[in-house]
Amino acid sequence: MPIFAIILLFVSASMHALWNFLLKSSDEKYIAMGWQVILSGIFSLGFIFFTGLPPRSMWGFAIISSILESIYFILLCTAYTDHDFSLVYPIARGAAPALLVLWSAILLHEQLTVGGYIGLAFITGGMMVIGATTLIQSDGEKPHLRGILTALAVAVIISIYTLIDGTAVKNGPALPYGLFMFVMTPFVTTPYLARKYGWSHFMDMWRKKRGYILIGGVLGLVAYMMALFAYTFAPLSYSGAIREVSVVIGAFLGWRFLKEEMGGVRVLGSAIVFTGVMVIAVFG
Repeated sequence: MPIFAIILLFVSASMHALWNFLLKSSDEKYIAMGWQVILSGIFSLGFIFFTGLPPRSMWGFAIISSILESIYFILLCTAYTDHDFSLVYPIARGAAPALLVLWSAILLHEQLTVGGYIGLAFITGGMMVIGATTLIQSDGEKPHLRGILTALAVAVIISIYTLIDGTAVKNGPALPYGLFMFVMTPFVTTPYLARKYGWSHFMDMWRKKRGYILIGGVLGLVAYMMALFAYTFAPLSYSGAIREVSVVIGAFLGWRFLKEEMGGVRVLGSAIVFTGVMVIAVFG
């Protein structure tokens, strides 16, 4: 695994985690996320006048990816009203890299080293440990089948749109592809959120949290563009797993600055994930 790709993915994950950390200060998280999608699309539209559109051969990938990412976003908006889903979603983030390894092996014919598989197992296992703290905090309440199936659906969507994006940028320019995808995504998410929450809530959020929203738009766009660039020259199986380190960084920020519980267990999970990344860096 190229060291430069690992650095790019770590910076990307850090930006993603920072934006999610800022979101925790908002009572209307999904409206704030909706604004982030809108602003990322506006910024991308401005940049695409300089980069130009991606080749036509990439348009289909970008359209499918934007639809899948919109479904993922909408699914989160609706699923978090189900308490079961909030219990199992962190573990779903650990399942997504494992599914990505499967798709990459079947469709991209990626051949990983033994050390690579061991590293991926550490990363997935560490994220499962971090996610398990949510289950432990639920006072023994067991999630129902609906919550589990929803979380698995989220994992499948994450793995598929990552596969699509990785396949696209390995065969064409990453920058115009990513910008084109960001331009299209708000056309799906914004009407849904406007209907669900109302435009008045959107405008209230803009007046109250304009600074956070602008930061989120920049962080979201730059973070994903860095990940796309890493996909162009690094194995997708490793890249998708390392990018999920954002979960680890988010857990650390929550423990350190928001005094969230289960800090010790989350630190253990983070150490396991870090070990997995190092194994991939040396043996992958």
